Amino acid sequence: MTKMLELTVLGKTFQVEEGITFEEVAKKFQSQFQGRIVLAKQKNKLKELSKKIKESGEIFFYDVSNIEAMRVYHRSISFLMVKAVKQLLGLKASVVIEHSIHKSFYCEIREKDVIVDQAFLDKLEAKMRELVQKDIPIKKHTFDREEAIEKVRKFGMEDKARLFRFRRCSNINLYEIDGFYDYFYGYMTPSTGYLKQFQLMLYENGFLIRFPDKKNPKEILKFNDPAKVSGVFMEQMKWCSLMGVDNVADLNEMITNGKFGDLVRINEALHEKKVAEIADKIHQKKDKIKVVLIAGPSSSGKTTFANRLCVQLRVLGISPHAISLDNYFINREDVPLDEFGNKDFEDINTLDIKQLNEDMTKMIAGETVELPYYNFVTGKREYNGEYATLEEEGIFVIEGIHGLNDLLTASIPEENKFKIFISAMTQLNIDDHNRISTSDSRLIRRIVRDNQFRGRDAATTISSWDYVARGEERNIFPYQENADVIFNSATIYELSVLKQYVEPLLFKIEQNQQEYIGAKRLIKFLDYFLGANGEDIPNNSILKEFVGGSCFKV
Repeated sequence: MTKMLELTVLGKTFQVEEGITFEEVAKKFQSQFQGRIVLAKQKNKLKELSKKIKESGEIFFYDVSNIEAMRVYHRSISFLMVKAVKQLLGLKASVVIEHSIHKSFYCEIREKDVIVDQAFLDKLEAKMRELVQKDIPIKKHTFDREEAIEKVRKFGMEDKARLFRFRRCSNINLYEIDGFYDYFYGYMTPSTGYLKQFQLMLYENGFLIRFPDKKNPKEILKFNDPAKVSGVFMEQMKWCSLMGVDNVADLNEMITNGKFGDLVRINEALHEKKVAEIADKIHQKKDKIKVVLIAGPSSSGKTTFANRLCVQLRVLGISPHAISLDNYFINREDVPLDEFGNKDFEDINTLDIKQLNEDMTKMIAGETVELPYYNFVTGKREYNGEYATLEEEGIFVIEGIHGLNDLLTASIPEENKFKIFISAMTQLNIDDHNRISTSDSRLIRRIVRDNQFRGRDAATTISSWDYVARGEERNIFPYQENADVIFNSATIYELSVLKQYVEPLLFKIEQNQQEYIGAKRLIKFLDYFLGANGEDIPNNSILKEFVGGSCFKV
């Protein structure tokens, strides 16, 4: 006798036969979603649509307006693109998904006889759309490790074969499109027919895959070229190649071969060189520059960077004075509300911009000013007799999320300002087709720091991350191209060190907690890395801001 299951979707309860797929149920509710449903959730676990339903309970469906569903779409389009390249150029043709640029994926074809021009891109996009039209099933297969290694080598993917060597599990899942197998960490759509919304665009030495707008899934997200940020990524790509560390397998081999310390020292030397170069640029214009503004997203290492920059400025005879924007907060009762009716502490209007500009204008003119102090206990600004004067060789250093927004320092002439954008722009990838999210790297940093120094558990940090990300999208990233220089605070080696700190915190999150899905994804991601101790990390490293032991007050 067939077993019946009782399901609830969007408030509607009904019965189905055991063994029906999530995809079949999703079709009944598709009309209530703006975009195509690509992912399900049951009992606080994500489910591929191709998976059979085995138990009763409430089911949630997601289109690409959901971040986890968008990851499924990104992954599936990437697989589609790689399959199309292999069909056009041969099974062993090399294609690499390098990094994300303005929510698009930057890719390169690594074949010396292939020129990536518009004609080639037109052929590639046509082949991808042909595969979409055929609606080919995307199947998941489980192989033992040796079989999986043999399979990926058949398609010229030695990077994955080397990665699998470090996997602790005996079985590995590979996905298939019409006889072509590849490895992706995470779920896929049931078939290629789900992947109608994408666009290819020439960019730098390769091309971009552009994705749907999560707010309007039937349209491709408008692309605003972040040329300066892209330049940093391209520079980092070259540096990674010179170091011979392009992916996680390369990093793991550095650890097993006893070369991890060398990697740390070289990476830290590169950071110091970059900080010194920025200080030199400021020194060259020291007669004009009076304010250095440092902005960047959460956990990018702004505080340590500011301290290191101040050291280099002192070497050059410049006296830096830190101005804390926190002390210019308006009274807590006056903080504006966000779209959800909550106090929005990341809105630029939480700062008394008028007072900040008046004070800085006076000090730049040589006047002495009494600086405010914000009392976080009372939520009010106070004056406690702290005075400041900017001497002749002095310069203000202001670090905060609004640093690149000209409203913050509207009264100060542009020629008197030097703007720095800092972010941890991860260049290391898992393998040629699985990139590492810069946002995930910063989240891992923040989980560790919040636990070490702020007494917060991982669930608390994960739960607030969406709020943090929304603030960054509104207050930081739109202004990043205003920067005079961009500093990449990511280190190639850091996830091998952070792994030891963050894994126990993630494993504490139970399945009944809302943050479980995010924690599980990060645990699976970190499983690719061999752990390494941080004994070779110098005490002025940006990473010390998160794991402890910094020589700076962070």
